[in-house]
Amino acid sequence: MTNTLHRYGKSSSFRDDFIVFCIPSAGKNDQGAVERQKAFLRICAKYEPVNMGNGNRGSFKPERHLDPRSHWTRDLSPDWEGVIAGVSKPGTVAAVFDSKEKAEACLRDVIEADLGLSVNVSTSVTGAKEVAECCGIPRHSVEYSLGFTDPHDHLPNSQVLALSTMCGHGMVSFNMARKMLDMVREGRRTTEQAVATLARFCPCGVYNPARARRLLEEARKQTA
Repeated sequence: MTNTLHRYGKSSSFRDDFIVFCIPSAGKNDQGAVERQKAFLRICAKYEPVNMGNGNRGSFKPERHLDPRSHWTRDLSPDWEGVIAGVSKPGTVAAVFDSKEKAEACLRDVIEADLGLSVNVSTSVTGAKEVAECCGIPRHSVEYSLGFTDPHDHLPNSQVLALSTMCGHGMVSFNMARKMLDMVREGRRTTEQAVATLARFCPCGVYNPARARRLLEEARKQTA
């Protein structure tokens, strides 16, 4: 089970959303796993991920000593080294790529490194199958999300759902996603500012800024 399973959207919506996880098994292969997971993240960093996480923090790090005036002028650059250095115990680490080609190249290096840890890819079923085949891996299992049931029509619209559900732990609220959509549509904030704000709320680092940027731009153009 992965916290990225319930990302909302059609299969084609995940053409720029490929998450590669690395996870040890407690009591099986967790001895010395920290250094192997750091090695995994270093491999991922070579292929320009759009986000990385170590289970406690993502690439768009929180900062101390800020006030409301500095919120929109914060550093928008990702911090790969901080994520790698922050791996202190065996857990889940992951990298997010915005193209199938990058995910494939990364996975080839991970296979060659033979780290002895579980690795899985989360994207559309078709996309995962293509990545596995390109790397010479027979796909052995598939997890499906059966979608949402909302008989009372309480869920927000599809744009809000697509932005919010990229944080599988629910740390990007519907209201925050809706606010960023409104701000970008009204020209009050840039797409980059909105994306960095959304990504910071996802502590495990699997939020996809590239997909969020595309979704926000599509919403802005529809409004225009």
